[in-house]
Amino acid sequence: MTETATPPITAAILVIGDEILSGRTKDKNIGYIAEYLTNIGIDLKQVRVVPDDEADIIEALNALRARYTYVFTTGGIGPTHDDITADCVAKAFGVPIGHDPRAVAMLRERYQDGDLNEARLRMARIPAGAELVDNPISRAPGFRIGNIIVMAGVPAIMQAMLDNAAVHLQTGARMIAETIDTHGLPEGIYAKALGEVARAHPAVSIGSYPSFLNGGFRNQIVVRGKDREVIGLAVAAVNTAIALLRPDNIPA
Repeated sequence: MTETATPPITAAILVIGDEILSGRTKDKNIGYIAEYLTNIGIDLKQVRVVPDDEADIIEALNALRARYTYVFTTGGIGPTHDDITADCVAKAFGVPIGHDPRAVAMLRERYQDGDLNEARLRMARIPAGAELVDNPISRAPGFRIGNIIVMAGVPAIMQAMLDNAAVHLQTGARMIAETIDTHGLPEGIYAKALGEVARAHPAVSIGSYPSFLNGGFRNQIVVRGKDREVIGLAVAAVNTAIALLRPDNIPA
């Protein structure tokens, strides 16, 4: 019997907020989530940023949740009129939304009765059937429904929510990355050879990344994959190609 390869666990991030698109707020969540997911074996495949617009949010939610194992959203679950993420998620799933007694109880841990006003109670509106994602910092919870995990946009709160959501996620093999320094060899010299190596090793991802360091360019090649033996073969092929292209084939 032929074994079927286990499909990868994939994810997308949906960043919600006019303030991100206007540049007023600089996103600090994408990189954190990307690294977090990589470390637990979930492949981040796409990131979208949408405004506080119902149609745009619903369209993005439905497109992403149909394509990826998980969708992580950030932003739009606060107490103001433009915090519409929860309503949009409910509409995307076709379920009602209302004040969830569990979420209200969480808010009461922080606010006295006189302080738990109508605006703050908006943060307890949860789509029917959703599981709550605990927020130990400000107590207003995120939630999960289907394969969508809804989190706050404030980085510290998002990170706490992600920790609590992650324990319930299906995870896969961790991504392994090996970095190769070209020792000053320009991309234009090794680009063709690198492409040939990439085509010969389709099971790994090979990328070239230039940077500016100490007044000059530094080029590094990164080989990524989940099978260490396969990665090793690709790394050896890259090293051989780079060595052959160095002047006089003298190792750097």
